[in-house]
Amino acid sequence: MASGSSNGVGGLFENAEVTMSGRPVLRRNEVECFLLSSVDLDSEDDPPRFTALRSGNLILTTHRLIWIPSQSNAAVPSSVPLAAITHIFSHKKSIKSMFHSPRIRFQADPGSVVVTIVFRGKGDFDGLLTKFWECWRGRAWEAEEEMRESETSRSGSGTVAQGLYGNDGAVRMVGLAGILRKEQEQWESTDKSLRDAFQDLNALMSKAKEMVSLAEKMRQKLLSAPSSQNGSTDDEEMGSKEEMQQWMLSVGIISPVTKESAGALYHQELSRQLADFVRIPLEQAGGMISLTDMYYHFNRARGTELISPDDLWQACTLWEKFDVPVMLRKFDSGVMVIQNKSHSDEEVMSRIRMLVTKMETLRTGVTASDAALTLKIAPAMAKEHLLTAETKGLLCRDMSPDGLRFYFNLFPEIDPTNLHIVKEFGTYGEWVKATSLLSV
Repeated sequence: MASGSSNGVGGLFENAEVTMSGRPVLRRNEVECFLLSSVDLDSEDDPPRFTALRSGNLILTTHRLIWIPSQSNAAVPSSVPLAAITHIFSHKKSIKSMFHSPRIRFQADPGSVVVTIVFRGKGDFDGLLTKFWECWRGRAWEAEEEMRESETSRSGSGTVAQGLYGNDGAVRMVGLAGILRKEQEQWESTDKSLRDAFQDLNALMSKAKEMVSLAEKMRQKLLSAPSSQNGSTDDEEMGSKEEMQQWMLSVGIISPVTKESAGALYHQELSRQLADFVRIPLEQAGGMISLTDMYYHFNRARGTELISPDDLWQACTLWEKFDVPVMLRKFDSGVMVIQNKSHSDEEVMSRIRMLVTKMETLRTGVTASDAALTLKIAPAMAKEHLLTAETKGLLCRDMSPDGLRFYFNLFPEIDPTNLHIVKEFGTYGEWVKATSLLSV
């Protein structure tokens, strides 16, 4: 959904962009502050000046009030910029209010529309009201506007001069040379920012927001970039993509879900954020990653807002309720993994079969490390697939002082009524040829 379009009276509400799991897509330097479920947005005017929004999650950020409908609701996710709010009415407790759902009223432009937030569910109403006042008075969007104006003035000052010469009298670089020079200047500027940021702790803290915002922008570009349609993908480009993925994983999540901000919806929102986060680690791990490894990656990205193993477990189990492209899986050995729903065991078994029926591996068998290279996954995950193939009757195992090896299962091709006949066809015949070469 495009976040630029608007709806409601005079463009009061903007369409809010959400992720595949239903989490809001935050803007530059925007931080999530509070969340409550079962919230309505009503018009105070008679007749109503906009269509009421019923039964959704209300998310307060430093820049917006975001309303996301529940799964059973077909309404469009909407938002109200805090910059448009002109007044928040004081909440007065009375005998009448004791018998009604808690409410917050505010006035917003354009049109001086009065909006009522009605809380139908359970949650910390007073906590939201306090945060609402803090975020509105904080006016974080004004600092953002000043930063944009500063960037615009800096970029504009460099393009005033036209023709062959620049403002400083130097010859302007044009064509391919100019593009390369501009790229070089951008990299030098980025390198200088990183050096300045890591000089001391104070500099690091002052530039943390800038660095994290840059990481989020690069992350969105990476996730939205189409995958290559041919097999001639440039190795250097793939290497740069992997480096970018590693760097973004180390930078972390801009606005991690916390118990303080999400309240009773903590595990539900944590589950949605985790579903969005796992896309890059899963892509790096070949479509499957152990729950232990994901616990490390996710906590590393959350920084100081660490979660417990039990929180991670509960977040993963909630994926069944959401339409997300990932799932939790348990192997027969008890190992827990996270995998893409598009992951196919049949495809994996087919690739394992191709591996173990090669002339070399018919003779020597394969290890978990061999399978890991073929499947492009971690050896621990490859071992689970080999054990699954053994359970399905595709492989046989051999335990020796050299370790555990797996061989193609030839027993189904052996005639129990004539055990000594040597077949010269099928996989059995290929195995005979492979062992004959060994004896020679």
